[in-house]
Amino acid sequence: MVSEEIIRSLTVKTPSKIALLVLDGVGGLPVDGKTELEAAHTPHLDELASRSICGVTDAVSPGITPGSGPGHLSMFGYDPLRYEIGRGVLEALGIGMELGKEDVVARGNFATMDKQGLIVDRRAGRIPTEKNIELCDLLQNEIKEIEGVRVEIRNGKEHRFVLRFSGEGLDGRLQDTDPQREGQPPRPVTPIVPEAQRTARIVELFLERANQILRDHRPANTVLLRGISQIPEIPSMSELFKLTPACIATYPMYKGLATLVGMEILTTGEEIADEFISLKENYDRFDFFYIHIKKTDSYGEDGDFQRKVQIIEEVDRHIPELLALGPDVVAVTGDHSTPSLLKAHSWHPNPFILYSRYERADDVREFTEAACARGGLGRFLAVDEMPLMLASALKLKKFGA
Repeated sequence: MVSEEIIRSLTVKTPSKIALLVLDGVGGLPVDGKTELEAAHTPHLDELASRSICGVTDAVSPGITPGSGPGHLSMFGYDPLRYEIGRGVLEALGIGMELGKEDVVARGNFATMDKQGLIVDRRAGRIPTEKNIELCDLLQNEIKEIEGVRVEIRNGKEHRFVLRFSGEGLDGRLQDTDPQREGQPPRPVTPIVPEAQRTARIVELFLERANQILRDHRPANTVLLRGISQIPEIPSMSELFKLTPACIATYPMYKGLATLVGMEILTTGEEIADEFISLKENYDRFDFFYIHIKKTDSYGEDGDFQRKVQIIEEVDRHIPELLALGPDVVAVTGDHSTPSLLKAHSWHPNPFILYSRYERADDVREFTEAACARGGLGRFLAVDEMPLMLASALKLKKFGA
């Protein structure tokens, strides 16, 4: 990848516009001979692919399964191995929480534990957000402080919430308590470095009290913590790329990612159609748009092949609205693959479309994993997507004499 110093020196401000459409977890594996993309009816995405140059991308490296954080940072042009950002930070920023340098935050899941202490549902059946609010209020009223450390609990959507610890000398380098699969007990709170031992004890005390409070609230009778972390220092997209970027997303974590790299978060509704309305309403104000579609990933994690197909088809119906706005560059991809067959993120590369009048179209005629793998861009690292988009928008100067 190109270093930040070089890319910063090459970028120029221009009026051209870039639209990056991310179908979260869009890549799949065959079920009855077809992936979700192959099973979906996508005439508009296929037509766009036929006018574009295509390829497949690896978010981190071939064979490495990425989380959503590294997957997105790569697409935004940041080295995911240099900037390791915890999910807790992203969720906190996504709900508008202002973080201090010493704050430790975690993404929480309400979950279901059986009498043997095993997790039988990591998402508590995706409880309604209204129930989430009720339970967060209950926990907050009962747990305000632990050993002089302030505790804040803020609800998210469905089973998700954000947990913040505020005090002196905290260290967020702790392992997750989420076992990542059902049938296992929660993982113990384990410090990664000796400096995090005190913080680990405080988090363990929180979990003990939370389990006592929630024991009669099945299916949400326990909590799991992921991405325990502290806020890092990272340059903004305007600093690195001279962009005026905007984010259109419905889930807090992705708003958090966008906030971290300096995007303005645009107001939108909960439906896919609302996101494209927001794009149209704000189109004149920005030169880079990140449009995030969550449910391709959600249904992939649920193992719901057909509903993931339906979301892909719904997005396809909105592609003419996007193109009608006339962006100079359109990229369509995913941050990682989430095959319904696996019910989880996977290491498989992501299909990638890049449309611009300044790109040479290849022989790809459909937006699928196999077709894009035959495209002119071949297989490359997702961190190189940003230079490609910038170049296609004529936002990069020549390097060298």
